Amino acid sequence: MPRVSQDHLDARRRQILDGARSCFARFGYEGATVRRLEEATGLSRGAIFHHFRDKESLFLALAEDDVLRMTEVVAEQGLVQVMRELIAPPGSTAAGERPADWLGTRLEVSRRLRTDPEFRARWAERSSQLTVATRERLLRQREAGNLRDDVDVSVLTSFLELVLEGLVSHLAMGLPADDMDSVLDVVEETVRRHRGL
Repeated sequence: MPRVSQDHLDARRRQILDGARSCFARFGYEGATVRRLEEATGLSRGAIFHHFRDKESLFLALAEDDVLRMTEVVAEQGLVQVMRELIAPPGSTAAGERPADWLGTRLEVSRRLRTDPEFRARWAERSSQLTVATRERLLRQREAGNLRDDVDVSVLTSFLELVLEGLVSHLAMGLPADDMDSVLDVVEETVRRHRGL
């Protein structure tokens, strides 16, 4: 029997994650049944669970994948850019890849953190990557003289993370995001260093 290449395995894993992302976004964690996951991925239960131990492992891998993508955006452009991608209209270049599906995953993570202590424990180590990336980006901005220096970087990191969670909650309630770009402009101005004229 021929061996399956690593490229093929990686492509299959990506196919499962992409399908599962849209399934979890559409139906939530509980509603993303194995049958729905099969339909969304175009693969059998055996193929899906060959790559992931169970539905929770699949969901955690998906959420971790999103955190890695967010971490890359934070490292290059900051946490506010992640927020801008959340509110960008579908199909726009500012939206990045699948922002609506990313939001769906993020909402499910938030809900499960609130209601599932085991999930919260498993998620804690993964979510710290985003905090570290945000703090490092802020430190680089401070060294470059772009960040206010009268507030500790850890406080600014917590502030930006709190704004992100507030934005996610705002969107979860179905409230409009029409004026959120202006709000995010204010958030950016809040952490910037203001030089005298």
